[in-house]
Amino acid sequence: MIEHFEVYRVSGEYAAWPANYGLWAWGDEIVAIFSQGFKGAQENLHARDMTRPFVGKQARSLDGGRTWTPEPFTGHTPGGTSLSGDEHVVESLQCQPNIVPDRDLKPLDRPIDFLDPETIVMAARTGLNNGSISWFYVSRDRAHNWAGPYRFGDFGLTGISARTDIVPLGQHDALFLLTAVKSNGKEGRVFCLRTRDGGESFSFESFVGEEPDGYAIMPASLKMEDGSILSLVRCSTPGKGPDRKAWIEQYRSVDEGKSWTLEGRAVDNTGFGGNPPTLTRLGDGKLLLVYGFRDAPFGMRARTSSDDGRNWGEDTILRDDAGMSDLGYPRTVVLNNGRALTVYYFNHGSDTDRYIAATLFEL
Repeated sequence: MIEHFEVYRVSGEYAAWPANYGLWAWGDEIVAIFSQGFKGAQENLHARDMTRPFVGKQARSLDGGRTWTPEPFTGHTPGGTSLSGDEHVVESLQCQPNIVPDRDLKPLDRPIDFLDPETIVMAARTGLNNGSISWFYVSRDRAHNWAGPYRFGDFGLTGISARTDIVPLGQHDALFLLTAVKSNGKEGRVFCLRTRDGGESFSFESFVGEEPDGYAIMPASLKMEDGSILSLVRCSTPGKGPDRKAWIEQYRSVDEGKSWTLEGRAVDNTGFGGNPPTLTRLGDGKLLLVYGFRDAPFGMRARTSSDDGRNWGEDTILRDDAGMSDLGYPRTVVLNNGRALTVYYFNHGSDTDRYIAATLFEL
């Protein structure tokens, strides 16, 4: 059974991009974080008003994802009003020009316990290109309150564009897979950091793959039963024209993130402009991959693997009723009843609102 629900939808608004932030579940209580802005003129892909800010917003469900209540995101946005959205607003609303890291990004006050189910971490950033700055927040009360922002550092890179992708290895030990600016000052290539002291400091471990001609961004990573780390990466060829191609690559590390092996493509085509994956383990041990498909028929798709990602099955169409390609960016959790819940943004045509939706399903 596949069921669809609305998480957040307001006429005239542009709500989008849960993949940039996060989705967490504690039984039937679920919190999703996304961007809330306003609808504008339709461009090549997006139809957002760049003269108004994109602010962090969250929604909470207490019934397993069927109904949702909107809430403010209580984390402080350094340098401005647009959280992880400098590329979507005019310069006067961007954070990056106004951030002084030593002033605006504080030191972590106590170590993160990555094994505590009540503790969650969310990464954020300014923009995508040269000079981009990234940080993280911590909540220890199910996203009611967020501490931070705390800076990652720059590690000699010319910019970091962080989304949330964390692989716990121990109580205070975890890998953070983030996106760095390429040598040409544009987005992006994936790299791996490690903290062994609960986020008080980080070490650069490796790049994930070679620097691409286009981009390789927005990883979704998970520790396998054999101890290896599997990471799925959103990839695209350069440019924005009709010949642009997009897919999802697959990498594996057998040495806790020190090196990575390219295993091929988990998805050969994600449609116009591409879309990031989610990677989740189902209760029966299978891996679940969910992504937005940005070619006709536009919608959301899922596939599973029974051998820790070495082979993937055919797509299941979760929905194909979108009107155009401005959709996706999912996050996925598995609920106690075994069903998966994926949250993403959606549309029903270029002249309609962009809103946050959820799909409950089992494969």
